[in-house]
Formats: sequence, structure tokens, C-alpha cells
Amino acid sequence: MGNDKKTPIKIDEVEYMYEDMTQEQQMIVNHIEDLSRKIGSSQFNLDQLNVGKQAFVNLLKESLTKPVEEKVVN
Repeated sequence: MGNDKKTPIKIDEVEYMYEDMTQEQQMIVNHIEDLSRKIGSSQFNLDQLNVGKQAFVNLLKESLTKPVEEKVVN
């Protein structure tokens, strides 16, 4: 007996079986899944960038509130 398991794909609350789709439909599903992964990865990177930017803003604010030390000239 072979593996008869099929992969369900839910679109607008309707379930379709990936294996029953045409090659073109399967390709579209693959593009959607790949784009979803890329969006997730991009969102993760954006979160990191925003936190990093905020850290630098905080460093700048902190440095601007410190009194300027006078240079000692000999």
C-alpha cells in the first residue's frame, strides 16, 4: 500500500487537496507559501532594524544630555 495522504489547502474556508490541483495551481500555491515565508522573514528583519535604530536614538539622546567636559589645556 502506498501513501494515500493528501495535503489540504484551505482557501476562504473551503478545503482543497494540493495533489488534486493542476500543476499551475500547485505552482501558485508554492509561490504563495514562498512569499509568506519571505514576508515573515522581512518582518523579522524589520523588527530587528527598528530595535537597533531605537537603541542608537537612545544613545544619542543620552549623549546629548550629558554635560560637555571642558578640555584642559596645558
